[in-house]
Amino acid sequence: MKAIRILAIVALIAGLLFGAFWLARDRIGIALFRRGMVEALSADPFAGRPDGLGVALCGAGSPMPSADRAGPCTVITAGRHVYLVDIGEGGVRNLARLGYGAIRVEAVFLTHFHSDHIDSLGALMLQHWAGGAATAPLPVYGPPGVDTVTAGFNLAYSLDRGYRIAHHGPKVVPPNGFGLEPLPVTAPADGAPVEIFARDGLQVFAFQVDHRPIVPAYGYLFVYKGRRVVISGDTQPTPSVERAARGGDVLVHEALSTRMVALQQEAARKAGRTNLEHIFHDIRNYHTAPEQAAGIAERAGARLLLLTHIVPPLPYAILEGPFLGDARSRFHGRLIVGHDGDEVLLPANSKAIEFERRF
Repeated sequence: MKAIRILAIVALIAGLLFGAFWLARDRIGIALFRRGMVEALSADPFAGRPDGLGVALCGAGSPMPSADRAGPCTVITAGRHVYLVDIGEGGVRNLARLGYGAIRVEAVFLTHFHSDHIDSLGALMLQHWAGGAATAPLPVYGPPGVDTVTAGFNLAYSLDRGYRIAHHGPKVVPPNGFGLEPLPVTAPADGAPVEIFARDGLQVFAFQVDHRPIVPAYGYLFVYKGRRVVISGDTQPTPSVERAARGGDVLVHEALSTRMVALQQEAARKAGRTNLEHIFHDIRNYHTAPEQAAGIAERAGARLLLLTHIVPPLPYAILEGPFLGDARSRFHGRLIVGHDGDEVLLPANSKAIEFERRF
């Protein structure tokens, strides 16, 4: 009887507490929201981090829709500076989730002009301008033709520019800070890296890759205080990537499973989707298989291979094995099938490699 009485009292207290919480749930929610917003807006993504070079995936996917991988987007950090290589669909959202945000981006480096690599340039530009009261357009480096791309986005957003200035005023959204500034880069046809950018110890080199019929298409090499990261861009296996990655720390390489795309082609044929069947056939000859990327990383002596631009989408972890094939046996460093939120930190002037899957 005593035990029953105690249980009844406990149940009554629990009910009262739950009722109090239920009645106050809106106030509690607003308090948590207020606190969370202050923390998010004042957070320093570099707090407690040693000086060094970093690379993170704000988009590890491709043009094929994927629930868990945004379009191609890679963040490069050097000290406290933030740069982007390509900016595909969903990349701006993931940039914020990583804690960097559009207002911190100082320049964009485009590998080529396929739609999946540029389709969030407008959102990036607008948030960089309006969110950070930018006083100069966002610099965009890329192959010849980058001026056409930036002019198109600037024109498409020109009406919105007027709306924002009229609504918020020129002090909040400075008119001169709107838009994208094109900075065309010419890299040698032989694939040799050429320096295109230098700031506060960071050097950026562009080199041609083989993504025909897209000519030219570029990869990028980032060097900072003894650390090296190479971004392949979209490419067939090409000696220029291996050359740039030689002796480096991290190779971020695109990857397409020809075996799995062949299965997609077969499925499209059986479904009577002749257009898709043709596309699945065509894309297999201007990308790099995971096994080939592993061979490139091994010959280059890279220490970590991070695969990105994952084709086809891999909605289940069980598919990573078939996707990789025998890639792991071809590379003796660490191999990672990239996900949105993957980040590698390389402390300056050391050999340490730190990896974290941020989300």
